[in-house]
Amino acid sequence: MNLPFPAVLRRLSRSPMIDVFMLLALGAGIGTVFVSGSQGIGYNWQWYRIPRYLWTIDAGDLIAGPLVHGLLVTLQLSAYSLVLALAIGLTAAVLRLSHSPLASLLARIYVELMRNTPLLIQIFFIYFVLGPLLGLDRLPAALLSLSLFEGAYIAEILRSGILSVPHQQVEASYSLGLGTYATYRKVILPQAFRTALPPLASQTISLVKDSALVSTIAIYDLTMHAQAIIAETFLTFEIWLTVAALYLMITIFLSLAAGALEQRLKLP
Repeated sequence: MNLPFPAVLRRLSRSPMIDVFMLLALGAGIGTVFVSGSQGIGYNWQWYRIPRYLWTIDAGDLIAGPLVHGLLVTLQLSAYSLVLALAIGLTAAVLRLSHSPLASLLARIYVELMRNTPLLIQIFFIYFVLGPLLGLDRLPAALLSLSLFEGAYIAEILRSGILSVPHQQVEASYSLGLGTYATYRKVILPQAFRTALPPLASQTISLVKDSALVSTIAIYDLTMHAQAIIAETFLTFEIWLTVAALYLMITIFLSLAAGALEQRLKLP
């Protein structure tokens, strides 16, 4: 049976092959732009030199290169910052919803201050101003800066998730004799985290990308190692494209993990 032409177009538009074709076309277009640009400035690509900065083989042993070492620092810093940011964000969200005017005001000041000032300035302020007062080294200062900055966004995400829980369920939990702590732990937070999971995943990806700014205070993360290699070798485009690919691998993995978790929780 022959389908009408519009039906054929609709079927083709829903085919996964269209997405594959668009992705290949986008990759080809980006590659063409890079090749044309490099030819215009007379750049000599030297991709063969890149593997040594990822790994080397010595006496049969695989040894991680500087970019891999920087990647591990980035992952470690991002993981610790995420845990601390979740704790800070949850505390700020609960305080903003509390019946105490002072607690709510302090939480709102924190959220607005962190969200409306650049992260780079916060890093400089915490490291160069608070660091000497509190005895913070580079890594703790970077960890605190990222946690406070991302915690402000997480606070608003969790606050919206908490507000999405029907008020009748909260009243029912109180009527059953549950206290405030038990109500949050057993009724409110499980539903709030489920609702807030997609924006939390997006904020986690933003945290990984924002962590590149800690290189400004000489934290040898992935970005800092890349800058050091470029200063030594002048492999500007090759190194930055490799770094971009490494960040892309991390963020794609996080996106897939978040999607799998959403399916497991059967989000609507």
